[in-house]
Amino acid sequence: MKYIKQLTIILGISAIGEFLNFLLPLPIPASIYALGLMLLLLCTGTLKLSAVKETSALLLDAMPIMFIPAAAGIINYWDIIKPILIPCFLILIVTTVIVMAVTGITTQAIIKRKESKDNA
Repeated sequence: MKYIKQLTIILGISAIGEFLNFLLPLPIPASIYALGLMLLLLCTGTLKLSAVKETSALLLDAMPIMFIPAAAGIINYWDIIKPILIPCFLILIVTTVIVMAVTGITTQAIIKRKESKDNA
C-alpha cells in the first residue's frame, strides 16, 4: 500500500507538470516542470522525502531498462549516423568535459560558501 501511495504522489506531480506544460506557452517539457515542482516541494518541506523515497528508488533502479529501446533504435538509423559519427563523439566528449568542470566548480563554490557560514 505504501508503494501505491508514493506512486500516486509522483504521478500526481507529473500530471501537474503536464498541466503546466499545456497551460504555459514555453518550450519546456512537462517532465522538467514536474521535476522543478518536486524539488520545490521537497526543499520547502511541503513534501517529506519519506513520502516518495522507496518508490523513487525503485523507479531509479528500473531507469536503465528504459534506455534500451532508444539505443536499439539507433541501429535503424546507422546509415544516417555513420557519416557524422566522429563529430558526434567530439561534441559528446567536449560537452561532457564542460559539464563536469561546471559541476565541479559549482560544487566547490557551494562547499566553500557553506564552510564560511559554519565558521562565521
